[in-house]
Amino acid sequence: MTRKGRLQPAALAAILAVQGVAAVFFVGDALADLRAGPAAPHSVFEALVVVALVLGMGVGAWQLRVALDRLRVQDRALATARGTLAQVIESQFTRWGLTPAERDVGFLALKGLDVSEIAGVRGVADGTVRAQLTRIYAKAGVSGRAQFAAWFVEDLLDEGLPAPASHTAPLSAQEGASALAPGHRSD
Repeated sequence: MTRKGRLQPAALAAILAVQGVAAVFFVGDALADLRAGPAAPHSVFEALVVVALVLGMGVGAWQLRVALDRLRVQDRALATARGTLAQVIESQFTRWGLTPAERDVGFLALKGLDVSEIAGVRGVADGTVRAQLTRIYAKAGVSGRAQFAAWFVEDLLDEGLPAPASHTAPLSAQEGASALAPGHRSD
């Protein structure tokens, strides 16, 4: 959940808490005024304010519930997208014929690590990582890191995942999952 996503429900909850304290005060004050002089304009006005405040609290509580439900749905969708994306990446690495070392380097590059960071993680020289990245980009049919990352992100931005047209076309999420299923052979 993003920071903004957590702040919205927290802000709504804080507003509801303040409204609750205000409602308790105004209900007590309005009841006391209504007992003292039920027809006084001040008493009627305070009673209307109490009704508006309680209605506002109801709407606020409903909005908080809607916001929390929306966040839960978004979190599930994000978790699903992460899993699906990992499957698509793994399946496409297989289709491109990446070696285990190239797969490791490819995943680290997609995570945003630079050449020296990848080399440090893998315990190899920077030149080795550069050579592996060059081979990965050639197998993927892209010219560099930005196109390599965009190749996978493009599907997330499209409404639907296109069917593969060539060896560099993205796999659909279903194809990516079925390619990883036991007994499935990819051509």
